[in-house]
Amino acid sequence: MLEIFQTLFAPPRHMILLVVSAWLGLTFSEKRAERHGISKDDLNNITFYGLLAFVIGGRIIYALQNLSAFTKSPFGVFSINPELFDTLGGLAIAFIAALIYGQRKQIRFWNMLDALTLFFAVLVIGLGLSHLAAGTAYGKPTDLPWGMDLWNEVRHPTQIYEILASLLSLGLLLLFKRTLRSGIFFLTFAALTAFSQLVLQAFRGDSTFIANGLRQEQVIAWVVLAGCFVMIEARLAAKKYGSKLPDPT
Repeated sequence: MLEIFQTLFAPPRHMILLVVSAWLGLTFSEKRAERHGISKDDLNNITFYGLLAFVIGGRIIYALQNLSAFTKSPFGVFSINPELFDTLGGLAIAFIAALIYGQRKQIRFWNMLDALTLFFAVLVIGLGLSHLAAGTAYGKPTDLPWGMDLWNEVRHPTQIYEILASLLSLGLLLLFKRTLRSGIFFLTFAALTAFSQLVLQAFRGDSTFIANGLRQEQVIAWVVLAGCFVMIEARLAAKKYGSKLPDPT
């Protein structure tokens, strides 16, 4: 079954999984958008402009970083090769585009993130499926009976771990009550994702090691997790003293 799956969605067809997950995530988010104070139209527009900015921005930033190569072949900027892309740069541009749209429509920052949380949660599941199809984000060698044959080794099926962890996070998010302080919903998702990455990276075979054998990805996950806890505490404190202090969002 796994071999059939990987054959069916072998690169570059694994991108289909991301597209489908984005559509499903947007469908989930649309059904709960109004409880976060955002209309479905605004949610769709934020998602559309954000994804458009992500695709265009990621390619442009990659081209700027490799200007000499694109100077020789300028039409390469229109290539469909997904490797010619700066993911972090694309995310930054998408975030800026969403902020600009939100400010023009007077949408509160935390409400916007809360409305997009289920979209992000389902997209993370799709990312795990894409990793499984492409054989990326692979695990380190193991003797465990559920190991998966990949790259001439029996390895931890970290892609499946990732999918299961993401499904669990989505299930927990769907149980949330609508009376939470704005921002808590998104911050909980971010904390769950950071924690899952903190655990999963211990089984990965492609991690980046830094000083003293520390995994770069785990250090980042620790920082994100700590930041989420601090911001959750701040949002809860704002709720506790809401009668005395104005809510900035």
